[in-house]
Amino acid sequence: MIGLISATAAGAAARDRLAAAWPDRTRVYDGPVADAVRTAFAECDRLVCFLATGAVVRLVAPLLHGKTDDPGVVCVDEAGRFAVSLLGGHGGGANELAREVGEVLGAEPVVTTATDAVGLPGLDTLGLPVEGDVAAVSRALLDGEAVALRAEVTWPLPPLPVAAEGAYTVRVTDRLVEPGDGEAVLRPPTLVVGVGASKGAPVEEVLGLVGDALREAGLSAASVAELATVDAKAGEPGLVEAARRLGVPLVTHPAGELARVEVPNPSDAPLAAVGTPSVAEAAALVGGGELLVPKRKSAGYPAMATCAVVRRPGRGRLAVVGLGPGARDLLTPRARDELRRASVLVGLDQYVDQIRDLLRPGTRVLESGLGAEEERARTAVEEARRGQAVALIGSGDAGVYAMASPALAEASDDIDVVGVPGVTAALAAGALLGAPLGHDHVSISLSDLHTPWEVIERRVRAAAEADLVVTFYNPRSRGRDWQLPKALAVLAGHRAPATPVGVVRNASRADESVRLTTLAALDPATVDMMTVVTVGNTATRDIAGRMVTPRGYRWQEETR
Repeated sequence: MIGLISATAAGAAARDRLAAAWPDRTRVYDGPVADAVRTAFAECDRLVCFLATGAVVRLVAPLLHGKTDDPGVVCVDEAGRFAVSLLGGHGGGANELAREVGEVLGAEPVVTTATDAVGLPGLDTLGLPVEGDVAAVSRALLDGEAVALRAEVTWPLPPLPVAAEGAYTVRVTDRLVEPGDGEAVLRPPTLVVGVGASKGAPVEEVLGLVGDALREAGLSAASVAELATVDAKAGEPGLVEAARRLGVPLVTHPAGELARVEVPNPSDAPLAAVGTPSVAEAAALVGGGELLVPKRKSAGYPAMATCAVVRRPGRGRLAVVGLGPGARDLLTPRARDELRRASVLVGLDQYVDQIRDLLRPGTRVLESGLGAEEERARTAVEEARRGQAVALIGSGDAGVYAMASPALAEASDDIDVVGVPGVTAALAAGALLGAPLGHDHVSISLSDLHTPWEVIERRVRAAAEADLVVTFYNPRSRGRDWQLPKALAVLAGHRAPATPVGVVRNASRADESVRLTTLAALDPATVDMMTVVTVGNTATRDIAGRMVTPRGYRWQEETR
């Protein structure tokens, strides 16, 4: 919850805009400002104060406990020009909140946390528990000193400017280790603890068993991702409370699913009680992984709990990112986030050049030239299978005549795949032309490199007969100069010579050009591979120099 506090009419107006934009995330605190700040500080995760920074500093100073406990605080000035991350930039989420506030209010976010200011991810912002000499290692990263990465377990980290050797170390492990000087330890959630329990098993017995099992195996409780058990135990109070105290979910599985998991220590007792010969081991192993701690029983008599521990390998992450048509302001915020999150970027060299300035230090870039789509897709998937966080980029929308199809054809269920939509060429061109896609429409690529021309021509004819607006991608190149005239001839058999046709080249880029012509007047020689050609249907009209397809055919009848 985000608390909103203001003192003036201008501040209240901006406050209300934020409240309207985030009705489920915000709470307005009225009354005397000092009381409002004090109450919101105690009740909310973050605060936005429409007050002077000095005033807020004096008000919150007596309330501070520590960077891991205090809410993030953002200050917005009277004129609404700046959103300043004042307190809890990382731990309290104030840096990200300042950016979000800036987007809603049109204010410039001001972030002074050193790592954010230079584009480095803070070690305490990676979503992983971190221990050790975090400040010294962060300072070394900022100063460009050699920082080594020791990854004992696989996890898709964001880019970090690390080296093979260095005086400072970022260590990624689920082992119970004591960080040394100049060492920061990241704890990825790789451990699954399977638990079984008799009815009424005390939470202390469950927690004692789990703690002993982890400690004796040299494993860190900070890397536990979940407690897992059988569905029949979903409401067992001791397990529910143990998960709550550990700060992890209690994940349950059907007995039939657990019964199919091969385990080293099956037993007749759980088979008779809940329908599976194993609960602890099977629940831990059901998602695969390495059994580190076989089933063991609690020390009580009678023993009322069992547990087993499995290490699941970290799954690589592949984000397939559409960059849009080229203009920076048509690159979506989600795409920007994925570019900054990826430790490996794979893409066509000219597309990499478009967004190179957005990449964080330490990002490994794998770029190649035209005609290597399948190779780039394979490279991206292979990097993800190595446990990396990968972004595979393409222009427009990555799922439209772009990289998503070959990448997903290569990918299996051993990696996580995220699709990031982009503004595709048909939409960018349509916005420039007017509203050509106001009714049913279809996109057809005229490239016969991967699709036989007979198939393409059949699709064009079907679109012509169905009276669909048609957008042609890849319409004409030096080596393919006859396909567009043939496609236009097919459409001309079903549409009037005066049918509007929009021709847009390099939509949204510096050398953008837009022409509105007709089916009869279009000269295919003026079209190249950087061009999108949109042919209207029988209802499409040229209205005030804009290409408009009405939303319904009734409009066409009424305007005759």
